[in-house]
Amino acid sequence: MKLIIQIPCLNEREHLPATFADLPRALPGIDSIEVLVIDDGSTDDTAAVAEQIGVHHVLRFPGHRGLAVAFQAGVDACLALGADIIVNTDADNQYPGADIARLCAPILAGRADLVVGDRQTDTIPHFGPLKRLLQRWGSRVVRRASGTTVRDSTSGFRAMNRRAAAALFVHNRFTYTLESIIQAGAAGLTIVDVAITTNPELRRSRLFRSMGSYVRRNGAVIVRSYGMYWPVQTFGVIALLLLAFGLALGGRFTYYYLSRWPEESGHTESLLVGVGAVVLAFLVALMAFLGDLSAANRRLTEQVLTQVRGLSAALAAQQIAPAIAGHRRTAAPPWRPEERT
Repeated sequence: MKLIIQIPCLNEREHLPATFADLPRALPGIDSIEVLVIDDGSTDDTAAVAEQIGVHHVLRFPGHRGLAVAFQAGVDACLALGADIIVNTDADNQYPGADIARLCAPILAGRADLVVGDRQTDTIPHFGPLKRLLQRWGSRVVRRASGTTVRDSTSGFRAMNRRAAAALFVHNRFTYTLESIIQAGAAGLTIVDVAITTNPELRRSRLFRSMGSYVRRNGAVIVRSYGMYWPVQTFGVIALLLLAFGLALGGRFTYYYLSRWPEESGHTESLLVGVGAVVLAFLVALMAFLGDLSAANRRLTEQVLTQVRGLSAALAAQQIAPAIAGHRRTAAPPWRPEERT
C-alpha cells in the first residue's frame, strides 16, 4: 500500500521545511510513503529547497498556472507513480501531519473513496464572523449540489484512493475544493469527512485578495458546476419559470381583452413581454437539451481518461510508466515502517 502526500506550492520556501518535517514517516496499514511537491512556477527556489530537505518527487511548472491546475497535475503524477492513496495538504503548515492517519483510516477500512478534513471552522480563532457564515453557507450549497454530507467543502486537506483519483477532473483554474466534491457526488463516489485540527495561521491566504473576490470566484465555480453536471435540471427550472411568467402575462392580457371586448382592452405591454418570456423559455429549454448532450459527451470523455489513468497506474506498478513532464525524482528513499529509528 503506497501513500503519496502531495503539496502544491507557490513561493513557499519559508514554510515548506516545517510542513515537511511535520509529515508522518510511518502509518498503520501503509507500506511506503513518498512526498510530491508541485512547484507552481515559484520564483523563490521552492523546488531547490524541496530537494534539499528530502522530498522524494518535485513536479515543477515553468510558470504560474493556478492552484487547481497544480492539484490536478499532482494527482495525475501520483497515479503515474503508483500511488494507492493520495493525500493533499497545504504548504503553509495549516494542517497537522498527525491528522493524515485519520484521513487515511476510512480508505484503508474500505469505507470511503474520498475523505475530507473538517476543520470545524466555527472554532478557528482567525476566522471572522463573516468568513464563518460564508463557510457554512457555501458548504450547505455544495452539500445540496453534490448530495453528500461534507461539512467543510473548502478544506484542502483530503485523501483519496486510486479509484477516486482516476475519476476526478477539475475544469476551473481557481480552486479544486468545491468542484471535486460536486463531481465526486455526481460520480457516485463514497465521501466522508473527519474532524481535524489546524495549526496557528502563519500567513494570510494568497488564493484570493478579499472576501468579495472569494465569494465571486467560488460562486462562479458552483454555478458552472451546476450547469456542467445537471444542465437539464438547472436550465429546465429557468425555462419553466420564464414560461410561467410569460403565460401569466398572456393570461392577464387575455382576461382584460375578453372582459372589455369589443372595446379596446389595452395592456398590450403584457402581451409583448409575455411573448418575449415564452420565446426565452424555449431558447433556455434548447440550452438545457444541448447542455445534456454536451454532458453526455463529457462523461464519455472522462470515462476514457479514467481508463488512461488506470493504465498509467498499471504501468507504474510494473515500473515502465512513461516520463512525467516537469517531474524530477530525488535521491531520497521512500519512508517505510521498518526503517523507523
